[in-house]
Amino acid sequence: MKPVKITVLRMQMYEDLAEEFLSEGVCPCDFYTVGQSFLYTGEAEMPEGFCPWAWVDIYRSVSALSSGATYTPWQKREGVNVVCCTDGIRPVTFLLEALEG
Repeated sequence: MKPVKITVLRMQMYEDLAEEFLSEGVCPCDFYTVGQSFLYTGEAEMPEGFCPWAWVDIYRSVSALSSGATYTPWQKREGVNVVCCTDGIRPVTFLLEALEG
C-alpha cells in the first residue's frame, strides 16, 4: 500500500443556496484551509482532523490510489486524482497524490 497525500485545493461557498436551504446560517466549511495537507497511511484510518463526511466521500479514491490504481487518461499524471466532498452548498476539492513508500 502506498501512502496518499491529501491536499485541500479549493473551498467553495454558494451563498444563495446557503441562504435558501441551510437552517443554521450562512458559513463556509470550517474544517479546512486551502493548502492544508493530510497523509493517509493505510488501513482505512481517517487522517486526524479530517471531516468524517468528506472522508466517506473521498475514501474510495484514496484507497484505490493507495492500492496502485490509476486515473489516467482522465488525469494527466499517474497516481493523482482530484475529488470533492458531496456538500452541494459548501464543497471542498481535494488533490490526492499516491506517494512512493
